[in-house]
Amino acid sequence: MKVARFEFSLFGINTYVVYDPVSKECAIVDPGMSSQQERDAIVRFIERNDLKVTHLINTHLHVDHAAGDHFIISRYGVKPEAHREDGILGERMRQQAIMFGLDDCFDGVEISHYLDEGDEIKIGEGTLKVIHVPGHSPGSIVLYDQKDGFMIAGDVLFQGSIGRTDLPGGSHKDLVEGIKNKLMPLPDSTVVLPGHGPETTIGEEKRSNPFLR
Repeated sequence: MKVARFEFSLFGINTYVVYDPVSKECAIVDPGMSSQQERDAIVRFIERNDLKVTHLINTHLHVDHAAGDHFIISRYGVKPEAHREDGILGERMRQQAIMFGLDDCFDGVEISHYLDEGDEIKIGEGTLKVIHVPGHSPGSIVLYDQKDGFMIAGDVLFQGSIGRTDLPGGSHKDLVEGIKNKLMPLPDSTVVLPGHGPETTIGEEKRSNPFLR
């Protein structure tokens, strides 16, 4: 599968479009667009590549990763897929926005389909495997494409860092243990596509990430 990355202004969020170039099916992961210009950028890419949106996936339901959910729902008729443990965060989207100093125009997000550890999401001939790594949020998941050697890590793992754990439901211990036990055993060449910042690899994080020593 192929992946297109969009960096949007709300906390520098990375939104990804994962697509099968043969079937033209695609998933939009963590839609963080919060302006008309950003919404237009996603639409132009979908139309230019003649893609069919079949999935809307949230790696977790913090407001920056779900700001564009309702636009994607209304535009493409897909419903949010996420881990059940983040359901309460979706319900409290407006309160989250206020907590971060944003206005209160963010509506709650209701998970339509629960994603659990080991689930496989089909996108044409491609597959994303769900890996549950709580700690940044209770329901944080990573989406792993074994065949093409990449993962969309949400706010679990970054280049040289890991997700913050001081928000409600966070746990530093759970996050570090999950990364070490579930992500670090993957091939060193696996490309890590994080929720913020540049990509990295599992091998690079094994060698240099100070939080995983």
